Amino acid sequence: MINAADLQSRDFTSNHTIRLIPTAYIDEPALSPLADSDDELDLLAEIEGLTSARLQPPLSIPGGLAPSELLSPAHGYGWSYVNAAFCYTHAEGNRFNSAERGAWYAAYGKKATQTAQAEVAWHLTRELENTGIFENTTAYRELIAGFNAPFHDLTPHPQTSALDPSPAIAYPAGQALARTLLASGGNGLLYPSVRHADGHCIAALRPHLVQNIRQGDQWVFTWSGSAIPEIIRA
Repeated sequence: MINAADLQSRDFTSNHTIRLIPTAYIDEPALSPLADSDDELDLLAEIEGLTSARLQPPLSIPGGLAPSELLSPAHGYGWSYVNAAFCYTHAEGNRFNSAERGAWYAAYGKKATQTAQAEVAWHLTRELENTGIFENTTAYRELIAGFNAPFHDLTPHPQTSALDPSPAIAYPAGQALARTLLASGGNGLLYPSVRHADGHCIAALRPHLVQNIRQGDQWVFTWSGSAIPEIIRA
């Protein structure tokens, strides 16, 4: 099994990574009509966050995450989405996080949009398979974020078990790798998408790394009796 010491760390700088979240979780800034620029929106969001209970819901913090790691409104627009990604976890975890600590997953590169769509489609299709009914419509919004930090790179190791298509194989291996990486002070992983050919993904393991969050396009995924959804821009 590969571990953090086997991976090269490289500086990763990108202002346009894409994460998709259901529009049901999107909360438009109440003061956005007053802002003429992204900088003004960040300032207004910080002011609103100081007093608005709407932006300060109680979080159930998992055992592997220190409360001090969570972001505050001072981080700018999107801070609550980052906190949610690290606090709300699946029972089996994901590729590089267990139920004890979440992570921020996103796609980057020229095929970032298609990669993010393929990753989301695979996970929701898996849920529909469990019901045996491929009838569903869900709208997703792009959350665009920037990064400027060193990350360990799994790209040269495509055959590692952490990148296996099967969660039963990949998740235990990937979660073990993430634990050793966190313990050694690492920030996260760059890796080839398992669900989209030539796609690239990032798993940020520390909340403060996620910067400059903005909203992007909205997409509607529709399953109509088939395991392959139709995806259209809203």
